[in-house]
Amino acid sequence: MAQLGWGAIGVGAVLAGRPYAITGRPVGAALICLGALCLAAPAMADQNIPAADNGTVACLASAKDLTRISLAGDQFASVSKISTGNPAEDFKIVNEPVRGDIYLSVPDGYVRGNLSFFGTTRKGYVYKFVCQVRGNDAEQVFVTNTAIKAEAARDWEVRSSPEDSAVRLAQAMYRSETIEGFEVRQDVLEPVTVGKLEVQQVGEYRGADLKGLVLRVRNTGRDALPLDENMLAAKGAVAFMTPVSELAPGQAAAVYLIQSNGGR
Repeated sequence: MAQLGWGAIGVGAVLAGRPYAITGRPVGAALICLGALCLAAPAMADQNIPAADNGTVACLASAKDLTRISLAGDQFASVSKISTGNPAEDFKIVNEPVRGDIYLSVPDGYVRGNLSFFGTTRKGYVYKFVCQVRGNDAEQVFVTNTAIKAEAARDWEVRSSPEDSAVRLAQAMYRSETIEGFEVRQDVLEPVTVGKLEVQQVGEYRGADLKGLVLRVRNTGRDALPLDENMLAAKGAVAFMTPVSELAPGQAAAVYLIQSNGGR
């Protein structure tokens, strides 16, 4: 049975009993450009908002129901807001102590178009919240501080050598698993042509020091093509993994490309 091989490094592992090849040599100049084409994640019913310390979080708050605000990897320690003394202009904030979330509510006849307050977290971050008030349904706001995600990703990455971390990342990508601290995006980009290969990015894993691209590669030529680092060669790549060593005409296969993320 074939194993994941790192050439001179000599690190190996087996993935689901299927033959894979992985190399430590530079791979894919044409593929590195795919990362620059990343699209924004599709809009979801819930609000997923990135934040930075001392930054402003712009969100929507329900005019008729509760609005829940949750911090990824953190909890609210305190909130600060101004009370006007006018019931039609004041809103309520309730801190839920188990998960550390907060819940907002506005009174009937709330006359302002938005509400604002400051939140301090247990990890010492401070955010300014400015929320437009509209809609009848409850709202959920999930706030992610990229510094916290990077810290979690780096903890995951430093549990082993850079080579072993790349193998573990490739395994997780192959299994479609989530990784603590890694941002997983399922964006499907327009395919690009690399010689006789049609290459399409269909996903991305982004951590602190490593980034993994999930690619779909198809042979558009009339002859079989080898699928190796000589066909896919990019500056900054740590490794790549593919289930086949050769693509027949019209055949497609997944390629998992691991790159150095340059500390984000």
